[in-house]
Amino acid sequence: MDYRYGSHTVYQIEYHFVWVTKYRYKVLSGEVAERVRELVRQTCEAFEIRIVKGVVSKDHVHILVSSLPNLAPSEIMRRIKGRTASKLFEEFPHLKKRYWGQHFWGRGYFCATVGQMTEEMIKQYLEHHFE
Repeated sequence: MDYRYGSHTVYQIEYHFVWVTKYRYKVLSGEVAERVRELVRQTCEAFEIRIVKGVVSKDHVHILVSSLPNLAPSEIMRRIKGRTASKLFEEFPHLKKRYWGQHFWGRGYFCATVGQMTEEMIKQYLEHHFE
């Protein structure tokens, strides 16, 4: 992944996210899965989040994204999960019956940072910085 540039910043911020449907119901197939894919793409595009790779499985979604430095991982997930859930309930009324509480996604998510620099490389750099 290449560095990204802002007016006063150079950055490379990548996150791997995984989130699940509420109760891990296997509802992400066919038209619903395709629409989730589209909605995630649209949401990311709207907030200048680049999708490096993504997979929609039957009960969960994986994405690897490159993000702006002013967007916290929690904000990225809030935007993606919120927008996709409201649109899915609007466009697929049968989902409302299954998810009676207006929550399509499970409460949490998994997030891991991804980068070119390992912890060991950074430690070595800092130890020898002034030599």
